[in-house]
Amino acid sequence: MSVQHLQNSRVSRLFLFSFIFFFTYFPGLVLSAVVTLSSIEIFTTHEWLRPTPSVYFRCSGDNKTILPDVKKKHVLYAFKGEESWQPLTEFTARKCKRCGFYEKDSVLSDDEFDEWELCPSDFTAPDGKYVHFKEKELNASFICPECLSFSNGEPLATFEISFTAIVIFVHANYFVDATAAIIKLIKRS
Repeated sequence: MSVQHLQNSRVSRLFLFSFIFFFTYFPGLVLSAVVTLSSIEIFTTHEWLRPTPSVYFRCSGDNKTILPDVKKKHVLYAFKGEESWQPLTEFTARKCKRCGFYEKDSVLSDDEFDEWELCPSDFTAPDGKYVHFKEKELNASFICPECLSFSNGEPLATFEISFTAIVIFVHANYFVDATAAIIKLIKRS
């Protein structure tokens, strides 16, 4: 077995150990920005066969979240963010998500109230609130206090910095104590 192969093997084991150590002892450093629904009012229904609509929210790549309380049009439904079906979605990066409100259709494909790009930067109000309105369809307000850090230019998580540093160490084939490197990076941020 070559010396280079042994070095790569030792570095890989060190990387794996450091990665597990990092997530075990510093789980709060990998942050996410949770989006909750504060209120919604629908102005129309699309389903002809059902007396009450079945409204849900969905972002691409996420599961759909059924809104069990939303049953009538022209009624403002307010939520605390503590409901069993909350949160609606979460951001783990600055990237936008394609999201929308839909109504379950019993015959054809589900009907769309509206679909749009939901971005962390949309939450710019002092309290992290975002209002989405579509004429003749719906009015909804969302809350994401953690999203405010995006507009301030702060990183979402120090994990990106730490992971980059570890990859640099691994690719350079240095026998560096990655755990110590992570702790140094945490102290700097």
